[in-house]
Amino acid sequence: MSEFSNRRVQLVFMLSLLTTVITIIWFFLARVLDMVELSNYIIATAPLFILSAIISKKGNLTLARFIYMIAFNLSVTVTASFIGKPGSVEFILMFAMALPFVLFSFIREKIYIPLFAGLSMVFWFLLYYTDFNLFTSTHMDPVLAGKYIYPISIITTILLVTYQLTYFSFINAGFYSKIHNQREEAIEASNAKSRFLSMMSHEIRTPLNAITGLSHILGDTNPREDQKQNIEALNYSGKILLNLLNNVLDFSKMESTIIELDPIPTNILAAVKQIKKIHESSCLRKGITLELEIDDDLPTVWLDIVRFNQVINNLVSNAIKFTDKGSVTLKIVKEKVTNDKVLIRTEIIDTGIGITEEEQGKIWQAFTQASSSTNRLYGGTGLGLPIVKSIVEAMGSEVHIESKMGEGSRFYFNLELKLASSKELEKTTQRKVFDLKGKKVLLVEDNQINVMVGKQILEKANLVVDVAYDGLVAVNKVRENDYHILLMDIQMPVMDGYIASREIRKFNTTVPILALSASVFQEVKEKMFESGMDGFIFKPFDPDDLLNKIEEKVADSE
Repeated sequence: MSEFSNRRVQLVFMLSLLTTVITIIWFFLARVLDMVELSNYIIATAPLFILSAIISKKGNLTLARFIYMIAFNLSVTVTASFIGKPGSVEFILMFAMALPFVLFSFIREKIYIPLFAGLSMVFWFLLYYTDFNLFTSTHMDPVLAGKYIYPISIITTILLVTYQLTYFSFINAGFYSKIHNQREEAIEASNAKSRFLSMMSHEIRTPLNAITGLSHILGDTNPREDQKQNIEALNYSGKILLNLLNNVLDFSKMESTIIELDPIPTNILAAVKQIKKIHESSCLRKGITLELEIDDDLPTVWLDIVRFNQVINNLVSNAIKFTDKGSVTLKIVKEKVTNDKVLIRTEIIDTGIGITEEEQGKIWQAFTQASSSTNRLYGGTGLGLPIVKSIVEAMGSEVHIESKMGEGSRFYFNLELKLASSKELEKTTQRKVFDLKGKKVLLVEDNQINVMVGKQILEKANLVVDVAYDGLVAVNKVRENDYHILLMDIQMPVMDGYIASREIRKFNTTVPILALSASVFQEVKEKMFESGMDGFIFKPFDPDDLLNKIEEKVADSE
C-alpha cells in the first residue's frame, strides 16, 4: 500500500461507495419503470463496486481500480443499450473517459490511462454503431426515456463530475494547507537552528578570541626561544580550531561545498613546521611515530595556508586515530616546476587498520564513517574527510585513497600552485607599525577576559582605551566624550550592540562604529549595517587585522 498515496486510495474508496449508491438508485428506477431485466443487470454490478471499495482499503489498489473501471463502463453501456438513445445514458461515459487520468499515476501507470479511457470510447462507439442494440434490441419507450431517464442521466453525470471536482478541491485545500503548515514549521525550525548556531558560535568564539589574542600578546613580550615554539603552536591551534568551527557551521547551513580561498605568498616548509609539535603527544600516547618528509627546496607559492593546514591536520589526525602500531608519515614533495607554477604532491601514509574497497566511497560523505563498528571503537563526527574533500576540490584538485585492510592507508593529492617571489613573501610576513598614537577608542564589551585582551592589544598600538561593559553605558559615554572609533560587541546585557548603535546614530553620525561579532551569519551582517555600524570584525580576530581596520576607519573619518 505504501506505493500509493492516501489521496488516491481514498478517492477509489469513496468513488466506489458513491457509485454503489447511484447503482442502487438506478436499480429502483428500472424496477419502477418495469424494466426487470435491466434492473437485474444493474444490481449485479453493485457487489463489484463494494468489492472495489474493500480491496482498495486493503491495499491492492490496482485490482480495485480494474474492477471499478470495467464494472462502471459495462453498467453504463448495458443501461444505455436497454434505455436507448433518447435516455442519453451514454453521456455518463464522458465521466468514465476522464476518470483514468485521475485514478492512475502518470509516472508509474501511464499505460492504464489510454487503456481505460479507450475502453469507454470503444463502448460509446459500439453503442452508436449498433444503434444502441449492443446488448438488446428491445428498448424503452422513447417518450418515457426522454421524459424520465434523460434528466436522471444528466443529473447522474453532473453528480459524478461535481463529486470529483468537490473532492479534489477539498483534497487540494487540505494539501496546500498542509504544505503551508509544513513550510511554517520548516521556517521556524530553520530559525531555531540559526538562533542555536548563532548562540553556539558566539559562545565558542568568545573564549577562542581570548586564546588567540593572548597567544599574540605572549608572542610580543620577548619570549625565550624555548617558549616561542609553544606560543606559535598555541596560536596555530587556535586558528585550526576556528576553521573547524567555521566548517561545522558551513555543514550545518548546508553550504559546505562553498569554500572561499584566500591565497597568500607562503613558505610551505615554515608553515607546516608546527604539525609535528601539535600531534606528537597523541603519537607518544599510542606508541607510534610521526614522520615528516618535506622537501627542503620547496619554492615559495601562492596558497591558502590556513585551508591547506586544515586539510593536513584532518588527514594526520585521522591517520593517528586509526593507527595503533607503526607510524604516520606526512610527505610533501615537489613534482614539477614550470616557468610560473609548481606541482606539489602531499601524502599522508599510515600503518593503521585500513579501509575496504567497498567502504572507501562512503568516507567522503558528511557524518559518515567506514562502518558502525569503526564509529563505536574510534568515535568522531565523520566531518573530517568531507571537509578535506571540499577544500582540495576548491583548490582545483582531488584527494585519492589507496588502502588495504590490516596494512594501512595512503591519502594523497596534487596541487598546482603559482610561484611567489621572496619579496611578495616578505611583504606579507613583515610586521606593520601602526600609527595610532593618541587616538581614543571606546571598547564596548561585556566579557572581562576579552576586555583584558583587547585593552592590551589596543594599548600596545598606542591607542587610548576606554571601556563600556554594556550598550547603555556606551551610549552615555559617547554623549559625554569624543572618540575616534567605537568597537561594539553585539550580544550584551542591558542594551545590545544593535540598539546602542541606533541610539548613538541619533546624535552622532560621524564616529566610526566597528562591530565585534562572534556570529558569522548573513542576517547578523545585515543587521549590523541597518543599525548604523560601519564595518565588522569577527571574533576571534587577528590583532593586525583589527588594527588595520581601525587605522582605515579613523583615516576615513578625519
